[in-house]
Amino acid sequence: MLNNRFRLKERNTTMKTEILAGLTVFLTVAYIIIVNPMILKDAGVPFDQSFTATIAAAVIGTLFMAFFANYPVVIAPAMGLNAYFTYSVVGGHDIPYMVGFSAVFISGIIFLLISLTSLRTRLIQAIPDNLKHAIAAGIGLFIAFIGMRLSGIITDHETNLVTLGDFTEPGVALTLVGIAVTIALFALNVQGALFIGMLITGVFAWITGQLHFDQGVMSLPRLPEGILVYNPLTSIQDVVEYGLYSVVFSFLLVMLFDTTGAMLAILKQAGLLKNGRLERAGSAFAADSVGTIVGSMLGTSPTAATVESAAGVGAGGKTGIAGITVAVLFAAAAFFSPLIGSLSGVAAITAPSLIIVGCMMIRSVSEIQWNDFEEAFPAFLVIISMPLTSSIANGIALGFISYPVMKIARRKFKEVHPFVYIFALLFLVQLIFFAH
Repeated sequence: MLNNRFRLKERNTTMKTEILAGLTVFLTVAYIIIVNPMILKDAGVPFDQSFTATIAAAVIGTLFMAFFANYPVVIAPAMGLNAYFTYSVVGGHDIPYMVGFSAVFISGIIFLLISLTSLRTRLIQAIPDNLKHAIAAGIGLFIAFIGMRLSGIITDHETNLVTLGDFTEPGVALTLVGIAVTIALFALNVQGALFIGMLITGVFAWITGQLHFDQGVMSLPRLPEGILVYNPLTSIQDVVEYGLYSVVFSFLLVMLFDTTGAMLAILKQAGLLKNGRLERAGSAFAADSVGTIVGSMLGTSPTAATVESAAGVGAGGKTGIAGITVAVLFAAAAFFSPLIGSLSGVAAITAPSLIIVGCMMIRSVSEIQWNDFEEAFPAFLVIISMPLTSSIANGIALGFISYPVMKIARRKFKEVHPFVYIFALLFLVQLIFFAH
């Protein structure tokens, strides 16, 4: 039955291989259930709420991917978008976090509709490749900067805005230990290096008295705030009232690039692309939309296909059974809220993951055409603006506005897709009338 349902023989794999692949992915991606609630806590979201929401979004999104698309791809809250939600959407607009989740909810619904049509492909083709690479790199710098700031490696400065922190501070020293341990694990090609690195750093934190387990280790999953968002009309009203148009648009663009790029790369590695095309593309691309919608209703930021899924493919995973295995392990982790809460409460434990993930994301700068100034400058604006303005939306806006300007100046306006002109105009209006 399972063989026919998940096409095990057709894809030349076995149940044992798929389960082991799922275990491998879980170890690689499990850090998200610690880091994500830690970031959302700064937006005011209660830990138990965001912790349970993170797991629920990952479980439902991944199961949707497994059963309807039969791919070994894990869906989970996207790194970068959680920081953008906390520090730019909620913090930057000074709004309640429930209003922020309304924007996420609307983004998820729009993204679901786009995923079920050809518009998704047309949008991807319309966006210049250099801007796509720059967005990924800019998000990497953004979350790395947040990790350094939260840990105290970087601190405030009256004149220069930021400066190097005090390395004798226990939190800073513990962060540096965590970075050293984690990069050593990466150098040794240890699967789940980020997650294992956090656990080892947690042991050091406990030994040095920085980590306590006052709330115990296990408890039943709970949502103290209940369901936060469930009415599309109320959510649309929130977006209009607070002028969150660019927020919704930025969520859509990043979700579009994150999921599409990650999924195609992972499935290509697994040999599951047929003539370069994706079977059941609608179901596969809808999975992250479903995860985002569910997550926003319960209390977490947008989801996307995780690049960590490649670890499972490397271990032989080729079907949805690997994803089901991950979903089961995520669900089991829901009963360890007090333990995870203690770990996420110490910034030095989670900060190394943010910094290292930022390093992995910025490698896309190598794909940018730096020798072509009209392509390089808009990409540069995207990359530099995201960390310096603490906003993914601002970085995307400046890139999309400057790109057609550069092309028009070089009399290459016909090379710019009409969608890009529309996006540039919308972002310009947003920056002029709604940015403050």
